[in-house]
Amino acid sequence: MTIQTRLIEYSLDTVVFEGLLAWDDQVSGPLPAVAVAHTWAGRGPFEESKALELAKSGYVGFAIDMYGKGILGETPEENAALMSPLMQDRSLLQQRIAAAVSVLGEQAEVDAANIAAMGYCFGGLCVLDLARSGSKVKGVVSFHGLFSPPERTENHSITAKVLCLHGYDDPMVEPEAMTALASELSAAGADWQIHAYGNTVHAFTNPAAASPEMGAVYSDSADRRSRLALVNFLQEIFA
Repeated sequence: MTIQTRLIEYSLDTVVFEGLLAWDDQVSGPLPAVAVAHTWAGRGPFEESKALELAKSGYVGFAIDMYGKGILGETPEENAALMSPLMQDRSLLQQRIAAAVSVLGEQAEVDAANIAAMGYCFGGLCVLDLARSGSKVKGVVSFHGLFSPPERTENHSITAKVLCLHGYDDPMVEPEAMTALASELSAAGADWQIHAYGNTVHAFTNPAAASPEMGAVYSDSADRRSRLALVNFLQEIFA
């Protein structure tokens, strides 16, 4: 196994973005691929590590960029300022993640007919919006993501399979939002799953999360269970 990586620049509406592609060059391709959408802080080591894990599992991983090349937040205030414009303009958010998925499909290592997307926190909302936009990706996976829908989701059809891995006690996404998402996905005709982990709050996959005052704490058990759920989901959609 030899994991290779390369940085890929791409642009949309004069904004330059940069993602990290990872793949195992000992596995014959083209391979199924998974885009990894970042938290509210921007594309960093956490998302890149997930792309590398995907490569080690026989997929192509692509840590995407939703903010612009080199743009990262360092404090909650900076992170919120970066995320807010896209939360307020969901059409732009959907255009940006669609552009990243399109670039992923153009890579020689990738089987463009077999692409999925997964995301963490803000990135979870991004991949849900990708599905909401009618994308033809095979599936999307939200890890402790935000569930708030964009405006005008009525009469939308979702063809991507959807998996949400959620901390039931997440103060940012309370149980009512979870059941509202379930109703939305059913109305859109989606094949969906929501796994809720008890006694679990936000950011449960991130070992660095240790802010109980913000409701963000790592959970070894929820992290392990969600990883297994991801493995099973990817095997299913790429079968």
